[in-house]
Amino acid sequence: MPLHTNAAAENALGTIGTICWTVQLIPQIWKSWRTKSTKGLSHWLVLAWGLAGPFLGVYVIVQDLNIPLIVQPQAFCVLSLLSWAQCLYYGQKRSFVTCLSAFIGVIFLCAGFEAGMVYAVRPAYRAGNNAPVEFFGIFASVIIALALLPQYYEIYRHREVIGISILFMAIDCLGGVFSVLSLVFKEKFDVIAGVTYSLVIILDGIVLALAAILNPRAKRRRAREATADASDVRDSSPSTTATVHDGCVQEEKKVDGREERDVEARTA
Repeated sequence: MPLHTNAAAENALGTIGTICWTVQLIPQIWKSWRTKSTKGLSHWLVLAWGLAGPFLGVYVIVQDLNIPLIVQPQAFCVLSLLSWAQCLYYGQKRSFVTCLSAFIGVIFLCAGFEAGMVYAVRPAYRAGNNAPVEFFGIFASVIIALALLPQYYEIYRHREVIGISILFMAIDCLGGVFSVLSLVFKEKFDVIAGVTYSLVIILDGIVLALAAILNPRAKRRRAREATADASDVRDSSPSTTATVHDGCVQEEKKVDGREERDVEARTA
């Protein structure tokens, strides 16, 4: 047994990671519900993360990782799909019944797929064939990584990080950190799981860095635009008054002209 192996530390750190990834999407779900808007949050991000859950679930169950790491993909899947349903409801204006049906339907599909694949892959893994289970781990990593690309596009389009909860990103990043640390104390470090969790840390870190850079700039840009608009209003007010005044003078001249003609006609 390697010197760094410590089952207690593995489970403790894995539990902390599980707690982070269980509550990570709660700030995002709360933010979307409170603002009644998902503008700036890519629905492809949360949908892809939800669909990545079963693939990662198959991998950690067949590999027989610690229980906290087995719970993580399940919580990750459910909360991601709940956030996706909010995107349908608030962003795409679908009916509540449609969104609820979509959420429940995809949950059942994911659960059935995960259970079926666990039973399909486990015999090969026990026979020494690691290729099938490694495919699930690698595929989950790819989905989780690519899922953030649409979110980066949303950030590029709005030129700031809006719609997505910064607290959600921070907790998600911490969940990845503790999950990686739990693997360090495992008897054999799981490279694929480590890559998956490391990708989460890196990609979430990029979003946090963009928020720190772009959001203050966007705030200053809006302040400058508000100042410019106020200045334009002040500059346009005198000319408007003058135009109205000139119009009144012209009208008065027309009235005086008609009166003079009426007087000349009566005199004649």
